[in-house]
Amino acid sequence: MIRIVIADDEELIRGALVALLSLEPDIEVVGDVGDGRAAVAAVLEHHPDVALLDLEMPRLDGVDAARELRSEGTRVVIVTRHARPGALKRALAAHVRGFVPKSTPASELADIIRSVASGERYIDARLAAAALTEDESPLTPREADVLRLTTEGLATKDIARSLGLAHGTVRNRLSSAIAKLHADSRITAARTARDNGWI
Repeated sequence: MIRIVIADDEELIRGALVALLSLEPDIEVVGDVGDGRAAVAAVLEHHPDVALLDLEMPRLDGVDAARELRSEGTRVVIVTRHARPGALKRALAAHVRGFVPKSTPASELADIIRSVASGERYIDARLAAAALTEDESPLTPREADVLRLTTEGLATKDIARSLGLAHGTVRNRLSSAIAKLHADSRITAARTARDNGWI
């Protein structure tokens, strides 16, 4: 029996996934939750074989949740409606074992879960092809660092403290990143960088 936890903030979709996957004779849904932080807690509580996580969730997105669960032994499959190639790169860096669009039929999703539970990896072919042709990041490693911490909601002084940099240095790196990404704010720049898989 493959034990799974499902996390999706859209109740209708989560309920449908629970209902459809529960019909499979070899899959048992041991938990379903509505945000990324609750997903981490559910995996730590139930120790499922597979965690099926929505990419875009409140409190913690699917990839960040997967990163926190990397040492737990649970294999993670990300499902997403807005599948950008950059998100795939972030997912692979977090050791996610599956990456599929929400348009995947339930029977195919069940097979993907079985495949991932047995140790294989499944990446949607169209997403993989798009990721191969994606542009390289224009950001320096330090610019990426300050934007990554920006996505965590840190103020510039807290980013400076976290990275051991002067406040002015952080402001300069943010300004440079904003200019490179043609953004109107550090929040927009961070979002652009994240969508492209550069942070």
